[in-house]
Amino acid sequence: MPKVLVSDKLSETAVQIFRDRGIDVTFDPSLGKDKERLLEVIGEYDGLAIRSATKVTEKLLDAAPNLKVIGRAGIGTDNVDKVAASKKGVIVMNTPFGNAITTAEHTIAMMFSAARLIPQASASTHAGKWEKSKFMGVELTGKTLGLIGAGNIGAIVASRALGLKMKVVAYDPFLTEERADELGVTKAELDEVLERADIITLHVPLTDKTRNIIDAEALSKVKKGVRIVNCARGGVVDEEALAEALKDGRVAAAAVDVFVTEPAESSPLHGLENVVLTPHVAASTMEAQEAVALQVAEQMSDYLLTGAVTNALNMPSITAEEAKVMGPWVKLAKNLGSFVGQLTDEPIRAINILYNGEVAEMNTAALNAAATAGILQAANPEVNMVSAPVIAKDRGIEVSTTTQEKTGVFDAYMKLTVVTDERERSIAGTVFSDGKPRFIQIKGITIDAEIGAHMVYTTNEDVPGIIGALGNTMGSNGVNIANFTLGRSAKNGDAIALLYVDEPVPAKALSDLKETGLFQQVTPLEFDVA
Repeated sequence: MPKVLVSDKLSETAVQIFRDRGIDVTFDPSLGKDKERLLEVIGEYDGLAIRSATKVTEKLLDAAPNLKVIGRAGIGTDNVDKVAASKKGVIVMNTPFGNAITTAEHTIAMMFSAARLIPQASASTHAGKWEKSKFMGVELTGKTLGLIGAGNIGAIVASRALGLKMKVVAYDPFLTEERADELGVTKAELDEVLERADIITLHVPLTDKTRNIIDAEALSKVKKGVRIVNCARGGVVDEEALAEALKDGRVAAAAVDVFVTEPAESSPLHGLENVVLTPHVAASTMEAQEAVALQVAEQMSDYLLTGAVTNALNMPSITAEEAKVMGPWVKLAKNLGSFVGQLTDEPIRAINILYNGEVAEMNTAALNAAATAGILQAANPEVNMVSAPVIAKDRGIEVSTTTQEKTGVFDAYMKLTVVTDERERSIAGTVFSDGKPRFIQIKGITIDAEIGAHMVYTTNEDVPGIIGALGNTMGSNGVNIANFTLGRSAKNGDAIALLYVDEPVPAKALSDLKETGLFQQVTPLEFDVA
């Protein structure tokens, strides 16, 4: 009988699902905050059901030799070391859509609170005061809402805002004009959103690209008197910069549910009269908590009892029979997508995938999902193979597939092409007999590149000195090159290079390469090769 530990608060109904399915379940919601006691007992369990309190670290995973699956009741998995889990063969599942409406509604409530300072007025009145003039607010009707992020939650917020007769302008690198029209919003660049918005709400995950997306520089561009609402992730707003802007009046008010450090026992925002703060409760409604709890219990039970995989962040949703053959191809598809996704900043209109030879006979739907997930994860790491097709459809991205019999020198290969308004970008790859994926063509240029966790991609004209510049620059910055691949379209034509290096490349090394004047493009790339 599989054993599951529930170490965070989960509804009794969800716990009962485990019991009804014949699983031995331990419900101890106090364990999530007791790291030492959790370390002592985790080795007994096959499954771990959590919310946000439990931190699944590499140390915890090392103490869990029997652990097979981690189920997160909710979407965010920042509290799980997914790389370490993958290396240990532990599946990480989440429930990506269960909290969307609840989080969007909290955003709207916080928007009203920031516009009318309702919590402050309530506290004042409770204290026996009657400070009508102190709490002069603004109407939302006719105001411009600026969305940063127009995915699932952002789209719901936009819908509610339009119902309030607001205008909505949205920044999202993957938002197409067609999807914007469908939502009834105006697509804009970030600076335009900052300049036009009366209210700014954030709906993005925390990534290297979104970290401090609202910082001092961004706040210098906003309309004076703007109100800012963050119910997304701590760290997407620079709390110190926001506090300064609130003090000097550039930002009239703010409403914040998430913090860089949680619990937020100390924050620059504490004590400011024009700030509404809540303790990361945007997803905390009875309906949402029940929905995600039931969903994660069902998903974990299905996997432990039947091997079925749903909403996994680090494993494809394919059958056990397919997995043995398809595993390397799934990795290849994801890495092809990741390559294109990391190089693409503009909205994607279409994804075209060509399957040639033996791979054309496989489960191409799963491979499509892996490739699409790889592309979208560049902007949102929480996308997985299950949610990627839904998100692509919501964003108006057309995914098409072509299969053909074997042509060329390889028994099988995949070619991925992404279409934007600006360009088409393509890459092809195959799986060698050793089971390792390889890149075999970029921009129509033939190569043979091993895929590493840390890589650098460069483009240039085919001129002498490129190899020396790359080698000398990496060496002078202490970067060890594990593998080096070059390719060119023709003599004196377009050329590319892919460097597989041992560690992430320092910013100075990248800057030094650009300063040589030899390269048109220098891009660091990261791949999941676990």
